[in-house]
Amino acid sequence: MNSRDRIRIAMALDEPDRVPVFCQLAIGHYFLHASSPPFDIWYRSDAFADALVELQRRYRYDGILVNLPGRDPDFERNVVRIEERPHEMVVWWKSGGRTRMPSDDNPHYLEPGGTRAVPRLADVDPELLWYVEPWDLRGITYPHIRGFDVEPPPLDDFFPPYHLDTIAAVQQKTAGEVSIHAEVFSPFSQFLELLDYQYALLALLEDPSKVHACLERLTAGAIDLACRQAAVGVDAVLISSAFAGGGFISREHYREFVLPYERRLIDQVKSRHPDVTLYTHTCGAIGDRLELMLETGTQGIDTLDPPPLGTVALEEAVPVLEGRAFIKGNIDPVNTLLHGDATRSARLCGTGCAWHSLAAAIS
Repeated sequence: MNSRDRIRIAMALDEPDRVPVFCQLAIGHYFLHASSPPFDIWYRSDAFADALVELQRRYRYDGILVNLPGRDPDFERNVVRIEERPHEMVVWWKSGGRTRMPSDDNPHYLEPGGTRAVPRLADVDPELLWYVEPWDLRGITYPHIRGFDVEPPPLDDFFPPYHLDTIAAVQQKTAGEVSIHAEVFSPFSQFLELLDYQYALLALLEDPSKVHACLERLTAGAIDLACRQAAVGVDAVLISSAFAGGGFISREHYREFVLPYERRLIDQVKSRHPDVTLYTHTCGAIGDRLELMLETGTQGIDTLDPPPLGTVALEEAVPVLEGRAFIKGNIDPVNTLLHGDATRSARLCGTGCAWHSLAAAIS
């Protein structure tokens, strides 16, 4: 049984030959430990694909999550200069902006004034929304442009051909032996990224009708992207819903602003691509909303953080999820790394993955 089969069986709620192991490493980890330089990993689709496959083989994971979009192969036409500094690199662009690239963390694009341009909700026209990509070369812009294009792309052709290049490269390099997963941001996550978190959360209270109008459009864009990913043969699509936990919103707001849009996303993608698996990533405190998450139609939940990092006790989650969704995770990587040793880490892996689950390995 190869790694791809192992995860496919686990996601189908059956029992593979062993518990699969699958970890989403931080971008900074690739910068520090992959063979390619950070600049290439961030800006070149092939280099990021090389890094994904290199560390998957080094750590013997069963799956790879491709969590950055493919890059414009001609992006360097927009570069003015590259400045090396202690512990970081700064890329200066013809736009007048710059990208700060730490040696061990995600790069961030800054506008000429040194900040990110954040629109106000009052200035956002929902009809101009489609998909918010936080890791575009230029970060988040409104109205949305691709990289350093001058004009927004047409909504019926929003994603450029190179958007899926990294997925294609990883598929070619792994030759069907490894489970390949893509990622879309949930409509709610996109909304928070667009307005910045504090302003987006205030909008839920101040103008919920406009929030719903925005979420409607962002759902359509997420469906568009997920269907494109499914069409090129990924094994699963992870819906990144990191802000849907209790640390951000209540159960009531989850029911109103998250559940219906993720349900529509999952229903639409499954209706067009029934063979692809869709599952949900949510950080932290979700112990009080597992039943609501299942109402979206999700086929699995990641990461089910246990206390003290989150609020999910595995012995309580299994009766809720068993036979309905797979479990990916339930390991506290922070405290395991800080206070654990190799023996304790192995024991935690075994305990956290007892029920036909996908294990989130420590990173």
